[in-house]
Amino acid sequence: MSKVCSLQSSILLSKNKLCNNEEKGRKLVKFATPFKSLNCSLSMNHTSSTSTTKSSNGKFGKFGGKYVPELLVTCLNDLEDEFYKALNDAEFQEELGTALRDYVGRETPLYHAQRLSEHYKDKDGRGPEIYLKREDLNHGGAHKINNALAQAMLAKRMRRMSIVTATGAGQHGVATAAVCAKLGLSCTIIMGRLDIKRQPSNVRLMKLLGAQVKSVDGNYKDASSEAVREWVANLETSYHLPGSVIGPHPCPTMVREFQSVIGKEVRKQAMEKWGGKPDVLVACVGGGSNAMGLFHEFIEDEGVRLVGVEGAGYGLESGWHSATLSKGEVGVYHGAMSYLLQDDDGQIVGPYSIGVGLECPGVGPELSYLKDNGRAEFHAVEDEEALHAYKRLCRFEGIFPALESSHAIAVLEKLCPTLPHGTKVVVNCSGRGDKDAATVQQLDQLLLFNAMVEKKNPSNSSKQLSLCTDCSDIPSEEHISFGTESTKVLH
Repeated sequence: MSKVCSLQSSILLSKNKLCNNEEKGRKLVKFATPFKSLNCSLSMNHTSSTSTTKSSNGKFGKFGGKYVPELLVTCLNDLEDEFYKALNDAEFQEELGTALRDYVGRETPLYHAQRLSEHYKDKDGRGPEIYLKREDLNHGGAHKINNALAQAMLAKRMRRMSIVTATGAGQHGVATAAVCAKLGLSCTIIMGRLDIKRQPSNVRLMKLLGAQVKSVDGNYKDASSEAVREWVANLETSYHLPGSVIGPHPCPTMVREFQSVIGKEVRKQAMEKWGGKPDVLVACVGGGSNAMGLFHEFIEDEGVRLVGVEGAGYGLESGWHSATLSKGEVGVYHGAMSYLLQDDDGQIVGPYSIGVGLECPGVGPELSYLKDNGRAEFHAVEDEEALHAYKRLCRFEGIFPALESSHAIAVLEKLCPTLPHGTKVVVNCSGRGDKDAATVQQLDQLLLFNAMVEKKNPSNSSKQLSLCTDCSDIPSEEHISFGTESTKVLH
């Protein structure tokens, strides 16, 4: 990699906190780079709107923007120009619409979860009606392919035949590998070694689809940084295909636009099913692609409540969580201003969640704006709550959601008792959970083992296992032994 590309990469991947410079009336952004600390004074002037998050310059209030070196601005401007040309190109739109229908399988159902709805009704049969937007039924098993397909088509239109991206849970990786195979593009997917160990089935699928899977130490945070570096080193031939609404403009706007098909279908389907709009929309939040895909269509419908659900991990006060909007602070990361998980020195703190796809250290700028202006509300769900929600949906509806989507299902436990009778709640079931079945089984065994330890010796809590990101040491045999006893594991 050239020195110029190395310097571009180091600035683009900067992690920082913001401090006021009152004398100049501007913000001073301190960038931490592998080489030295660079102080860059950047204009934060913006036009904010309280009624809409639509933006022509990539700013949503103070969030978003292009915090990148000058040499990358041209690349991003070219991408933005081509993106808007494609949006207004009838031929491109027709090709995309056909592929979404015939290849992806859209439109996806808006499914009335009747037994789950009954579960949350009171003794008089009063309570909300719960509907699932079945993005898990898309080709590849998640919402990710909506954006991956459109961006891969855009890359081919720009004659960028080499795609590079990063993935955490692997759903975006599978989607990208699939569309690259369909369109005849080469595909390189960067993935953290920890995530490769946690999501082996998706890794196998990516390789079967022809992608080159490269590993880096760590998890998605590290993989996403490496993917940007690889793109920066090959700007003329490669296309960086982000899977979430993060990064410098126009990336968040592009991903949101290509995912907004979710909300548009929900509006149409709700009108067909009950002749109105949803009352409450619920989606899990990592970087925010599925949440913005569902929310964006309804942002100006003030009567529609927008509820985002983050991963609380072991608890918000434990330090082991991915609750960026609940616990993060404002900073600049990967070229855009948003809420981030960072330490007192402005360095990124690694996120944690049982839902691997929620482990994003930053969140989209548009979601950050929706938090600050109060249009959307955000809650956090712990690992164990998400595990229970996964099994609850399996047993009530015969649907196995991804552990990421299970966080959105889990918040219904607290949300539903507060809702009036007949409230129409739409939950985005953003992904399929067969990739997580082994994890759920192992953690079931772990929880049972913990209960057995507690029952045997309640005063010695140090012997208990805790939920962990590496489940390789969890007993996986049909019987778990404790002392001289052997207890059958039942599911």
